[in-house]
Amino acid sequence: MRLTGGNNDLRRIDVFNSGPMGNGWYYSVGGFFRQTDGVRDPQFSADKGGQFSATLSKRWDSGEVSFYARHTDDNNAFYTAIPLLSRNNGNDLSSFPGLNAQTGTLLGRDFRNVDLLVRPNGQTLRRDLADGRGVNIDVFGGELNWEAGHWTIADRVNVMSGSAPTYALFTGDAPQRLSDFIASYGTTGSGSFTKGGGAVDPNQQVLEAGWWSVDKRLNSFTNDLRLSRELFAGNTLTVGASYATYSSADTWHLGNTMSLTAQNNARRIDVALDNGQQATRQGFTSSAFLNLRAQYDGENIAAFIADEWELNARLRLDLGARYERQSVTGDVHDTATVDLDGNAATLYDNATSAALVSTRRIDQDDEAFSWTAGLNFKLNDSNSLFARVNSGVKFPGFDNLRDGQDRVQEVDQYELGLKSGASAYDLYLTAFYNTFKNSPFQAFLANGSNFTAVGDSRARGLEVEAAIRPFGGFELAGTGVWLDAKYRNYREFTGNQVMRQPKRQFRITPSYYWMLPFGDLKLFATYSYIGDRFADLANSQRLPSYDMLDIGANLHVGEHWEMTASGSNVTDTLGLTEGNMRVPGAATGGVFMGRPIAGRQYQMSVAYRW
Repeated sequence: MRLTGGNNDLRRIDVFNSGPMGNGWYYSVGGFFRQTDGVRDPQFSADKGGQFSATLSKRWDSGEVSFYARHTDDNNAFYTAIPLLSRNNGNDLSSFPGLNAQTGTLLGRDFRNVDLLVRPNGQTLRRDLADGRGVNIDVFGGELNWEAGHWTIADRVNVMSGSAPTYALFTGDAPQRLSDFIASYGTTGSGSFTKGGGAVDPNQQVLEAGWWSVDKRLNSFTNDLRLSRELFAGNTLTVGASYATYSSADTWHLGNTMSLTAQNNARRIDVALDNGQQATRQGFTSSAFLNLRAQYDGENIAAFIADEWELNARLRLDLGARYERQSVTGDVHDTATVDLDGNAATLYDNATSAALVSTRRIDQDDEAFSWTAGLNFKLNDSNSLFARVNSGVKFPGFDNLRDGQDRVQEVDQYELGLKSGASAYDLYLTAFYNTFKNSPFQAFLANGSNFTAVGDSRARGLEVEAAIRPFGGFELAGTGVWLDAKYRNYREFTGNQVMRQPKRQFRITPSYYWMLPFGDLKLFATYSYIGDRFADLANSQRLPSYDMLDIGANLHVGEHWEMTASGSNVTDTLGLTEGNMRVPGAATGGVFMGRPIAGRQYQMSVAYRW
C-alpha cells in the first residue's frame, strides 16, 4: 500500500495484493484513487479518479492461462494555451499581467458548469468542465502460453468498452482591450460580469476561448495468436495472425466561444451593444462552429512471420514480415449553418452548426506489407554492433477519413549502433535515418475553419544513452539526441523544421546509493535541456529552449517500508511544450499564446509491503 501527498492538495492511495491460492492458481487485485487541485488550480478538483484491476491465473507444467479485468474512471483537467509576453524574437518569455505562467490557468469555477446551445428553441446541453479529459473504460482479457510438443502457442484476447469524453477550453487570438473587442462589432457598448454583475473596465484585457464538448463511445475486440518453434539449433520461427474490430460513436460541439477576462481563473463577460443587437448569452459570443455526429466501424486482419537465427556465437540475425488489411466504414452526418432562434439581432447563435439527418458514407479498404531486418554482431563480451531496417505503414484513422485524408502513411527507418557495457559503465550509441510519406495534419483554427495538409518528412540524427559508475554508489547517467527533421513535399512548408521537434535535447542524472544499517538510501537529480523548436508548420511560432531541474530521494527501511520524495521543475523554469496552432503567425503586439510546463511541484509517498 502506498500513500502519496503533494502540493496542490494531491492525495493518492495505491493498494495491490497478489499471491497463490493453491493447486496452481494465483491472483492479484489492486488499484488507485487520486484527487488533486492540479498543477494549475482551476478552483475545482482538476484530477479525480482511479482504477481497479484483478487477475486470475492457472499454471501447469506445460503452460499458463490467465484472465484479467480492469475498470478505469478518471478525469483530468485539460490545460490550454495561455497568453504570455514575448520579446527578443520569441526567445524571451514572461508572464502576462494577472496570469502567472508557472501556476495560472484560465480555467475557473465561473464557467465550470455551462449550458451549451445546441438546438432550436433554446435547447441546451449541460456540461461540467471538471469532467475534463476523462475515461470511463472497462477492459477484459486473457492470455494463453502453452508448450505443445515442439511448438509454443501464445494467444492474447482483449475486449474494451467505455467512453472517453473531452470537455475543455480552447483559446484563440491574443488578448485585447474590452473596448477594442466591442468596437469589432461596429458599434459602442459596455461589458458586465456574467456572474455577480458589475461593470467591466473598458481597458480590461479580454480574450475569446471556446468551450468544446467531445463525446466518444468506444468499443474494441482484439486477438493475437502466434506459434513458435525451434527449427534447428539457434533458429526460432514464429508465425501468427491478429484480428481487431473496433468502433467509435462521436458527438462533437466545437466552438461555443466565450468572452473572458485575461486573468487567472477567468470570468465571463456579457456585452451590451448600443445598437440594440445582443452580442452574448451568458458570456457566450457564439455557439458551435462544428456539430459532428458520426459512427465509425473498423476491422483489421493481419498475418505475420518472424525468424530469429543465431548464426554463430557472435552473429544474430532476425527477419520479420507482416501483411495487414484494414476495412473502415462510417456514417458522418451532414451539417448546415442555421440561426437557432431565427432572430438576426441575437448575434451569438446566428451561425450555428447543426447536424442533419442525412449522412455521407465512408467506405475504405487498405492493405499493406511491412517488413524488418536486424543484425547484431558481438565484438567481445562488452561490445556489440547492431543494425536494423524497418519498412512499415500507418493506416488512416477515423478522423483522417472524415476529413478526406485517405492515404496510407509510409515509414522507413534505418539505424546503426554500438552497445557497450561493463560493471563501471553502459553505453548505447545509435545513428538513425527515417522517412515519412503521406503524413496528415489537421487543426480546427480559431475562426472555425478546418485546416488540413498532407506531406512527407525526413529525420536524421544521433542518440546517446550512457552511464558511468566510477566509485562506490555514485552513478552519472545521461541521454541525448541530436535531430535534424525537415518537411518534404509539404506545400509551402517544404524545408521547414518539423514542428515541436528540437534539434538538441539532453538529460543528465547524477545519483548516489548508500547501504545503511537499517536499509538503503538513494539521492538523485535530473537536469534537462530542451532546444529551440517551432510550434507550427510555417515555423513562425518559435518555442525557445529551456532547462529544468528535478530532484528526489528514495529510502528503504527494513523489508517493508519505502519512502520517496521528489520535486519537479524546482528551478520554476518557464518553458513551452507548444504554441497555439489554432492561430497562425507569430506573436501579436508582444503577446504569444503558448502552453507552459508546470511550475515547481513537490510530492512525497510512503509505502508498506507485506
